[in-house]
Amino acid sequence: MTKTPRNPDTVHAPIAGYTHQIEVTGEPRWLVLSGQIGRRTSGEVPQDPVDQLAVALENVDAQLEAAGMGVADLVKVTLYLAGEFDTDRRREVLTKWSQGHRPCMTVLYVSALAAPEYHVEVDAWACR
Repeated sequence: MTKTPRNPDTVHAPIAGYTHQIEVTGEPRWLVLSGQIGRRTSGEVPQDPVDQLAVALENVDAQLEAAGMGVADLVKVTLYLAGEFDTDRRREVLTKWSQGHRPCMTVLYVSALAAPEYHVEVDAWACR
């Protein structure tokens, strides 16, 4: 299996830590995650939206690890954000978490998530 990232010259350069497309060829093993929220195993949900993002990404890591995968196996990440977010802090958290890997990414602002205390949900696809 081969993952080939591309940023075609016919499209603007990525404006953050993502890749425009990743072609997967061969016989990959796919992992599709349900949306991961910023809730710790203790049940705690941080009030700060960027802290929730960090916890949601830790939950993505835990899901990947349970499947024998890691961040480098991600090919698509979608962030659903509700409320006010500090864009610089959000990008800082994502940059640290991604460890230089640049999956395809979509960021959406939505009016609400499953419960009022949630400000982040992270949907992800991985293959290995």
